[in-house]
Amino acid sequence: MTSTHDAQQVAEANASGRTPVVFVHGLWLLPSSWDRWAKHFSDAGYAPVLLGWPDDPETVAEANQNPQVMANKTVGDVADYLESQIKQLAVKPAIVGHSFGGLLTEILAGRGLSRASVAISPAPFRGVLPLPISSLRASSPVLTNPANAHRAVPLTYEQFRYAFANAVDEDQAKRLYDEFAVPAPGAPLFEAAGANFNPWTQVKVNSKNPDRGPMLIIAADQDHTVPWAISNASYKKQARNEAVTEITKLDQRGHALTIDDGWQKVADTALAFLKRF
Repeated sequence: MTSTHDAQQVAEANASGRTPVVFVHGLWLLPSSWDRWAKHFSDAGYAPVLLGWPDDPETVAEANQNPQVMANKTVGDVADYLESQIKQLAVKPAIVGHSFGGLLTEILAGRGLSRASVAISPAPFRGVLPLPISSLRASSPVLTNPANAHRAVPLTYEQFRYAFANAVDEDQAKRLYDEFAVPAPGAPLFEAAGANFNPWTQVKVNSKNPDRGPMLIIAADQDHTVPWAISNASYKKQARNEAVTEITKLDQRGHALTIDDGWQKVADTALAFLKRF
């Protein structure tokens, strides 16, 4: 069922007559994590569409008070929901996503739903083989307990500091944790961890679809959760597509690059790519 928030986002984009840019968040964040990006892209002439995952609470406070509404969301569930929302847009959008939102961006682009896309530190899909130690550690709060596959799991501050905010100072890390961090469904992490062993996995991307459109992958050099090895392996898979495929690595940045104080440089990198197409 479409949330009131998402229906409003789609309606406003359609009424604007502008090219929509759909923003897709990843685990432990909400659509509001894109609020500053939305204003930035709106100022540049686009219609931002901040879509949630099914049952996303409206606020960080609500999410932390009632985390279990976010449990049991699989990658396939979220991808199908986002596709249903995108198909209600009057104009084919660009799509920008971060982390598992970056993976979802690649899935949606592979379904031919975007005119151009930007995947920022995208979670790996089937066929992406590198599994760095830091990535395992970042996901260990979920993966160490199989019961978490059916739960929504919060991060402690120390876990958030390692997985997201390792490239910023302590004061900023604490502020980011308080402002943005919410519990996340465990299921997608278990799906991603087993994707290369499951031929029927939902964590797969049609990287060869000729309707995929241009794609940029943005990596962060200090990212513990999606290190360069994973982003680069994703790029090599995507580069087989006949459309433009590019990758760029930002220095001195961690997994929080879309929400930390340097977010605008990341946004400008994405914006410059989309403007070309």
